[in-house]
Amino acid sequence: MTTTTQSRIERRPFASLGHADHGWLNARHHFSFADYYDDERMGWGAIRVWNDDEIGPRSGFPPHPHADMEIITYVRTGAITHQDSLGNKGRTAAGDIQVMSAGSGIRHAEYNLEGETTTLFQIWIMPRARGGQPCWGTKPFPKDDRAGRLAVLASGYEEDTEALRIRADARLLGGTIKAGQSVTYDGAAGRHIYMVPATGRIAIDGQIFEARDGAAILGGSPITITGIEDAEIVLVDSL
Repeated sequence: MTTTTQSRIERRPFASLGHADHGWLNARHHFSFADYYDDERMGWGAIRVWNDDEIGPRSGFPPHPHADMEIITYVRTGAITHQDSLGNKGRTAAGDIQVMSAGSGIRHAEYNLEGETTTLFQIWIMPRARGGQPCWGTKPFPKDDRAGRLAVLASGYEEDTEALRIRADARLLGGTIKAGQSVTYDGAAGRHIYMVPATGRIAIDGQIFEARDGAAILGGSPITITGIEDAEIVLVDSL
């Protein structure tokens, strides 16, 4: 049940997420997606999809279309190889991200060409406006730059000069914290923050979250994230 009217921080346990096991793909859905529907989990701010995917070796998604969506892939382990109708092709490895602005329409395929299972978060964010020229990009981000802090990896704001660009009122951040270490994040009033510890147990303002739980947070005052275990954190801050 959604409890955001009563609490600024809502825990969504991993076990409560939508689930689809296709053999080659074992997917968990933080929001309604495909055959999983929950009218209280249709999105959060501009976020429409947050899928936690495990893709088997030498398998993946064959060519399929998208339009009018900003799609971010955060690779947790392994690697994903992208190819699209614009001629782009690239491999994104663990710890890095790729972004695709689907714009007026694009077809792409994503394959795990590795000999191991690839795990990733795929996040869909509603764009500021429909249409526009589709585009794709990927970028390695030094992991040391995210130790003990949250670094902006993708952003729709000009001031985030080192981040990959998206066409949305949102930014994606990632970071790692050690057990006993804390970081603070200040989301402005009216913002919607969705946070997932990719690994490790954390506390958000004292509330415990296990690895791969979701945290739906309303902005307006700072939150403190503390590592109970060594943890990797991914969050999106959107209108």
